[in-house]
Amino acid sequence: MTPLPPGSTLGILGGGQLGRMLSQAASRLGFNVVILDPEENSPAGRVSQGQIVAAYDDPTALTVLGRVAQAVTFEFENVPAASVATLAEAGALVAPGPKALAVAQDRVDEKTFLNGVGATTVDFVAVDSLDDLLAGLERLGAPALLKTRREGYDGKGQIWVRSAKMAADAWHAIGERPAILEAQAAFSRELSVIAARGRDGKIAVYPMGENIHKGGVLKTTLAPAAVEAKTEKRAKAIARAILEGLDYVGVIGVELFDLGDGRLLVNEIAPRVHNTGHWTQDGCVCDQFEQHIRAIAGWPLGPTTAHAKVEMTNLLGDEVEQWKTLSARPDMRLHLYGKAEARPGRKMGHVNRVKPLG
Repeated sequence: MTPLPPGSTLGILGGGQLGRMLSQAASRLGFNVVILDPEENSPAGRVSQGQIVAAYDDPTALTVLGRVAQAVTFEFENVPAASVATLAEAGALVAPGPKALAVAQDRVDEKTFLNGVGATTVDFVAVDSLDDLLAGLERLGAPALLKTRREGYDGKGQIWVRSAKMAADAWHAIGERPAILEAQAAFSRELSVIAARGRDGKIAVYPMGENIHKGGVLKTTLAPAAVEAKTEKRAKAIARAILEGLDYVGVIGVELFDLGDGRLLVNEIAPRVHNTGHWTQDGCVCDQFEQHIRAIAGWPLGPTTAHAKVEMTNLLGDEVEQWKTLSARPDMRLHLYGKAEARPGRKMGHVNRVKPLG
C-alpha cells in the first residue's frame, strides 16, 4: 500500500477517550479525522474535524464514513462485523481487519486461536448451559472464572465460581448466556505488552508494563516493568505470533500472567490501543496512539524505546477533581478525557508520573 499522505481523512468508530487520543495523534501527523458515535458531542468528536452521530450499524452512516475516509479504525472491539463489511464495500481500508475483530469478540474463539499459534492460555471450557458449567467445574476444579463469551470489560460479565454449589447462582448472574469457564492461574503478577504491526508486515514492540487492578478495573501500570530478559523475550515472541497469525495491522494490547522463570500465559488480547499502553505518551518518543495511526496509514512504525520510567494511574469517577493538585506537580503529566459526568468507576482521565530511567 502507498502511504496515505497528510491531508487524508481517517475514520474512527467510537467517540470515547481512546478515539479522542487517536484523533489527537492523527492531527499531529496532519490527518483529518471523522468520528462515528451515537453520542452527540462525544469526547473524540470535539477534537476532530467532524462527527457522524449514528449507531455503529447504521448502513447510511457507515457508507458515508467509508466514502470520506481513506482508512477506518475503531476504539473498541465490539463493532458489528457487518459494519466492517459495509465500510469495506464503500471503499475504506479497515484496520485491524475482520479476522482480528472476530477472534477478539468471542472469548472461546480467542483462546482457541491463541493456543493454536503457541500463545498458551489457562485451560478452559465452553459453557452453554448449567450442565456444561457443572461439567467444567469437575474438569477444571474450583475456583474457576466464569465469563460471558461476548462483551464484558473492566470486570463486567464475569464471576468467580468457588464451588459447585455456586454454579446455578453464577449461571444466573451472567444472564444464562453463552460463556467460558477458565481455570485459575497461579501467577505472581499481571504484565502486558503493547505491540504494533505495519501494513508492510514489520513489527514493533514496547517494553512491558506491570498492572495493578482494583475492583476488576485497571488502576496503575508501571513501565518499563522489572522483568528478566527471558520474560521480555517470551513476551515479544507471543506478540509476534499473535500479530502474524491475525495478519494484523495496528496496535494491539496483550495481557499476560507471569508464572515466573520466563513463563507467561496470555489472559486476553485487545485489538486496539490499550489502557496499559497509556504510559507510552510520556515514556516514549512515539506513543501507542501515534503508532496506531502510522500503522493504519501505511507509514513506517516509530521507535518504541523508553526514555523514562512511568507510573500511569487511572482517574476514576470523582478522582478527576484532583486535577488542580495533579497539574501542579512537576513530575506529573495529566491527560483528561473531556467527559461531562464523573460517575463512580468511570474512567475520566489518567496521570503519568514520570521518573528518570536507571
